[in-house]
Amino acid sequence: MDLFVASGFTKQTLNLFLLFVLIIIFCINIPVAEARIQRYKWEVKYEFKSPDCFRKLVITINGRTPGRTIVAEQNDTIIVELKNSLLTENVAIHWHGIRQIGTPWFDGTEGVTQCPILPGQTFTYEFVVDRPGTYLYHAHYGMQREAGLYGSIRVSSKEPEPFTYDFDKTIILNDWYHKSTYEQATGLSAIPFQWVGEPQSLLMNGRGRYNCSLLTGTSTEVASLCNATNPECSPFALTVVPGKTYRLRISSLTALSALSFQIEAHNMTVVEADGHYVEPFVVQNLFIYSGETYSVLIKTDQSPSRNYWTTTNVVSRNATSPPGLAIINYYPNHPSRQPPTIPPPGPLWSDIAPRYNQSQAIKARQGFVIPPPLTADRMIVFLNTQNTVNGQYRWSVNNISLNLPHTPYLISLKNNLHHAFDQTPPPVGYDYKNYNIYNVSANKNATTSSGIYRLQFNSTVDIILQNANTMTENNSETHPWHFHGHDFWVLGYGEGKFDMYNDPKKYNLVNPIMKNTVPVHKYGWTALRFLADNPGAWAFHCHIESHFYMGMGVVFAEGIDRLGRLPSSIMGCVRH
Repeated sequence: MDLFVASGFTKQTLNLFLLFVLIIIFCINIPVAEARIQRYKWEVKYEFKSPDCFRKLVITINGRTPGRTIVAEQNDTIIVELKNSLLTENVAIHWHGIRQIGTPWFDGTEGVTQCPILPGQTFTYEFVVDRPGTYLYHAHYGMQREAGLYGSIRVSSKEPEPFTYDFDKTIILNDWYHKSTYEQATGLSAIPFQWVGEPQSLLMNGRGRYNCSLLTGTSTEVASLCNATNPECSPFALTVVPGKTYRLRISSLTALSALSFQIEAHNMTVVEADGHYVEPFVVQNLFIYSGETYSVLIKTDQSPSRNYWTTTNVVSRNATSPPGLAIINYYPNHPSRQPPTIPPPGPLWSDIAPRYNQSQAIKARQGFVIPPPLTADRMIVFLNTQNTVNGQYRWSVNNISLNLPHTPYLISLKNNLHHAFDQTPPPVGYDYKNYNIYNVSANKNATTSSGIYRLQFNSTVDIILQNANTMTENNSETHPWHFHGHDFWVLGYGEGKFDMYNDPKKYNLVNPIMKNTVPVHKYGWTALRFLADNPGAWAFHCHIESHFYMGMGVVFAEGIDRLGRLPSSIMGCVRH
């Protein structure tokens, strides 16, 4: 020490220096939880499957539909090497609910963030799952999602969660058509219009049960198409241990249907929605719309002498689809042992009050509230209507039906390709004073456009989703809207026409939930607020497959100048 002092160090300086060295040594020896890299190698191809006993071509991932659940931890990097073996179809996969901060080119939206993956090509997605929660992945090219190309993403938290449970399980809900997506798309584009109709079945974890006796033809013909003894369509059974608490991550990727999910003799406590903790509330049935995810807690406190039904039912539409059926299998009963009771009926399809009530009950959990900005920099009102364009049926927003351009928006914007899409921005509202949302519009005509909304970076934006009558008298449809690249605050719901002077006074600015998918109910409105703080081009659209195919969506651009060089892998369709 005397040597250091003689060299000009004071004892106080030397002590501080030694303390600093000891802290560094101590920190180096502390084990730190490092983010992991998870690699997946997927092959996408068509195979014959029978999810509801009816044999048809479906799109599989490594031979499975739905694909395997991605199980990760917060801040893990996910790398998916995807080979397109569809032979005659392009493909793209969207990572639903993952905000893609810093990687907007891997959002997986063909026409918006990337060129499609051509047959025979291999494309690599790489992104970070930065938040815990329940998310999804699915095709985002044409209508391929409803052909079987979908799955779940489960991201666990590095921090203690505000609830406890013994087991963590995933249930993904879907509806199922027997017609191919090509047949459906052809009808939707036809003149005269041919609606896709109601789904033939409802699936849980890729399994359902169609009544094969409804098919016509000889017994041999029917047997070749539909086999009720096929193990692929045996009911999904979730085996549970009595006396435990289960976290069920329930998500929906229906092509059309809004659903009610219920478990016989068990209440459900809602604790998470779209990756955000919810102030807990108890339900007997959970209303869930396409693109939404929830976590519920159930206690296996019923008699272990038997199994129990789990059912799904279509709501908001007078559907012909039979209920979806699965089994809660109380150990040690056999999973195939059917419950001795009649499956519980779902709520009345046309009763909108309980659906509104659930929407309004979803609030951010105390201690986990992310406060919204108290005011917005701009408001955009989106009137949801059904229209015709040159004789074709279309869905529109403010009388504009979206046509995606050949060159993806992200590429065009970054490279100033002004010729690649319409430069005129779409309308930010509609004729509020004169438009009657309860009547078929006197002017049913709309126009198509590939124009986009350009947002000032870091600005606060309010979106009002306004529902209205379709082109059928006394009919308004529920639309689940999904936002890519963002979560938004849900400030409120209302019935009738949104009043821009009085309804904002009713906004929940105290504890609004943040979500990425939200319904706008029949003849109602939903108010959202978000920060335009994620550089990129982002789709915001109705998550009903046929509605988005028919133009029900918009695209936002923000902070493009903040992006670096785009990966060459996303540019396969760009014309030079």
